[in-house]
Amino acid sequence: MRRSSLLHLWLSGLFVLTALTSAKAVEAPKLVEKDGRYALMVEGRPYLILGGQIHNSSGWPSELPQVWQSMAALHANTVEAPVYWEQLEAQQGHFDFSNVDQIVQGARAHSLHVILLWFGTWKNGNNHYAPQWVKADTKRYPRMIRRDGEPIDVFSANSRNTLEADKAAFVALTRHLKEIDGEEHTVLMIQVENESGGVGSVRDFSAESNKEFDGQVPSDLLTAAHKKAGTWSQVFGADADETFQAYHQAKYINEIAAAGKAEFAIPFYINVWVSYPAAELPQRQVAIPGIQYPSGGAVQKLVGIWKALAPSVDLIGPDIYSDDSGFYRDVISIYHRPDNPLWIPETGRGDSFGKFFFYALGDGAIGFSPFGVDDSGWNILGDEPWKAHSNNFALIGPMSSEIAQLEFDGKLKTSVEEPGQATQELDFGAWQATVAFGFPQPDGRRAPGTKDAHGAAVVAQLGPDEFLLTGVDASVTFHLPGKQPWMHSEILSAEQGTYENGVWKPVRLWNGDETDRGLTFHKKPEVVRVKLGRF
Repeated sequence: MRRSSLLHLWLSGLFVLTALTSAKAVEAPKLVEKDGRYALMVEGRPYLILGGQIHNSSGWPSELPQVWQSMAALHANTVEAPVYWEQLEAQQGHFDFSNVDQIVQGARAHSLHVILLWFGTWKNGNNHYAPQWVKADTKRYPRMIRRDGEPIDVFSANSRNTLEADKAAFVALTRHLKEIDGEEHTVLMIQVENESGGVGSVRDFSAESNKEFDGQVPSDLLTAAHKKAGTWSQVFGADADETFQAYHQAKYINEIAAAGKAEFAIPFYINVWVSYPAAELPQRQVAIPGIQYPSGGAVQKLVGIWKALAPSVDLIGPDIYSDDSGFYRDVISIYHRPDNPLWIPETGRGDSFGKFFFYALGDGAIGFSPFGVDDSGWNILGDEPWKAHSNNFALIGPMSSEIAQLEFDGKLKTSVEEPGQATQELDFGAWQATVAFGFPQPDGRRAPGTKDAHGAAVVAQLGPDEFLLTGVDASVTFHLPGKQPWMHSEILSAEQGTYENGVWKPVRLWNGDETDRGLTFHKKPEVVRVKLGRF
């Protein structure tokens, strides 16, 4: 055979091999924005993270069997699992990816996606997950020094050596992920550090840091904070120490994120131990960074500065463990910014937190994830049984892709019950929806509400006169603006059904008692598609 023919066959085979490889490859997850709304695109479609974050010490192979069982019980589509620097690089420069591999492989086997949490320099404001060789060498990897000169178990954000060590490990991790997951993209996002900051001191008071603190504020921070030049104390006053810590911390984490993204270009985020209201008399409610929360993190008042100083961090997600509805909603509104997709990476697993899932949906969240949902035995969360998150995910899961698209299109609204607000209105312009919570709802009487104000409804507009809706202990009645229900309007059809592979599959029609007093959603996870008419 002539050389030209052999070359032709070789090129043809290479083309076929390349085509087959390309056919198997999945588009990398990415964040996209449209008209101020965000979506996490997975395989080219908006994806809603129904997440479950496992306990801190559950990212080990011995724990994974119960993790997969717990994710199934939660009806989650995504598992959040930690990666431990101390395990990954127990000896400097020698990397063990066995934990990571088993998490990714196990998730694939159980049809789950993964979000990996890098426990490196910081985890909950401490250094507890760093390798022993880093912890032991306090000269090379210095600790934060308190104002009184005492060292604490937190690494200094001002240390170049610690940054380089963490970055080297993180780059090794992301490079490995590109090798094992560069085509399938089981891993959706990576969390860089965990609730970073200092617990025990507002900043590093070492001699080197004090010298820098007495100098001029860097120009990039002045720009981000819209301030004029001066020393740290002159520019930031009482907030100078915390801002100093935040500046170095944001730059530190941004450099790690940038290096990791150069290896594996998927979304990276940070999570935040938020600032909670101080439990003192009103005149004493002053936040104390380093005591009430890790100093330097992207708490509510510092989100804007972090966004400016850490551009390689794609989003900032608040960890919310207060079930005070007003506080929870305030935190959501602060982190839901035009430059920051809303993502709740951690929240309480108890039933009192269940309704906040619907608040997050109504605000266009790309995902929601309760913490500590695997069955690892008793820990600081206690062993109180919980079911609200599981029920919510079972309800939304079969249509999560459709819900994510409707969020992205701005077509979805939610109504969430609060004490004393058993009836609420949703405005869709030409149509209004009255949501009433609690049962029974006798004729001519006001809705009773639920005992613990947990009711919720999801209503999405599919067309001018067509809606998709579901709920928890709620009924929904449509009416024209300024009109009572059934005046010049009616239900043309109400199909109960489900989505299967993106296709609506009706199972029965609702009518009579199922529609005359509102479309009712009680104990069963039911979804209805409604066509409305005027006369």
